[in-house]
Amino acid sequence: MKSIDLFAGAGGLSCGLKQAGFLPLLANELVPQYAETYKLNHPDTEMLVGDVRQLCEINIKTRLGVSEGEIDLVAGGPPCQGFSINAPIRSLDDDRNHLFKDFLRVVSAIKPKAVLIENVPGIISMGKGTVVEQIYKELQELGYNVKHLILFAGHYGVPQMRFRTVFIGIRGRNEPIIFPEPEFNARAVANFTGAQELCMYVPPLFAHQLKPHTTVWDALSDLPVIANGLTTSPSDYRCPPENDFQKYLRADGTALSAHYCAKIAEINLERLKHIPQGGSWRDIPVDLLPAGLKRARRSDHTKRYGRLHPDALCSTVLTKCDPHWGSFFHPTQNRIISVREAARIQSFPDSYRFTGSITQQYEQVGNAVPPLLGRAIGLQIAKMLGENK
Repeated sequence: MKSIDLFAGAGGLSCGLKQAGFLPLLANELVPQYAETYKLNHPDTEMLVGDVRQLCEINIKTRLGVSEGEIDLVAGGPPCQGFSINAPIRSLDDDRNHLFKDFLRVVSAIKPKAVLIENVPGIISMGKGTVVEQIYKELQELGYNVKHLILFAGHYGVPQMRFRTVFIGIRGRNEPIIFPEPEFNARAVANFTGAQELCMYVPPLFAHQLKPHTTVWDALSDLPVIANGLTTSPSDYRCPPENDFQKYLRADGTALSAHYCAKIAEINLERLKHIPQGGSWRDIPVDLLPAGLKRARRSDHTKRYGRLHPDALCSTVLTKCDPHWGSFFHPTQNRIISVREAARIQSFPDSYRFTGSITQQYEQVGNAVPPLLGRAIGLQIAKMLGENK
């Protein structure tokens, strides 16, 4: 199946969609370093580096040698900057929404069989719901049956508390849009308001039928010990794969890479000595706390300066694995998680390579769609496209 990936980043969504049988013919990414990582891992995909508007100024069908309706899927996560929580109803003619408008122009030009849009949960409340209304309006006018839900990555084998809003549109489909059912009994509290009803819920009666959630230790246990601030990755693993998740990560049999980490300051190393597995800033003696946390209520900033618990899920991987932002201390070693460990928690296979500085690599990993989440969505889209035929 043929696909196009817009706002592609380092390629997490394309990686997952490839696992589901989609071949990305063309991708677009604004940030050159992200695009370099994408090209390294998807060498057969034509990458257009720059503003997405450049993609709309060319004849895409001629460039790719495809006819209208021949592309199976256009996927991406266009921002919606022109809408705010207090904004009056606006249309997609707002200049600040040109990215979203141009995403839809690509869809309109090539009329793929399916459309996949992913974004943050907060998109639901943007513009008092007008963003969602506009997505439905524009796609329905192009002939797509559309539905959206908030999916939890942990339900699909990702060892992480990560929620994403996902829109699926199938052109000419009369049957309801179906989303992938949870496969893993992972749980997390949705920390956003007004959209809990859009989250997939696993009733306790059926939870035992699912696989146990993938844990932090499932993701990390076979990796060698490294020092705080190591800049050169070891190439050998500590041991053979110890579970199914590690077998998936190491399926290509490549050498270990990117197992290095940003250096944390001596004061953070001192704080870390006091933090048990699953603990946080509350376990640090008051005299060692940063000034802001000395004034904080015990109920605030729950994940800051957290040490990961081996049996739990990781908190959402961000563009910086900064301890002041969340739980990014290694469960057993006195350091933050490495780039490779962050990538594994995002479900990137170990064969996936990252380019640029360590800071840029953390950014690429944190901004990505978890490949296993992309795979689950892709398999469901492929199934619906098969039913359409």
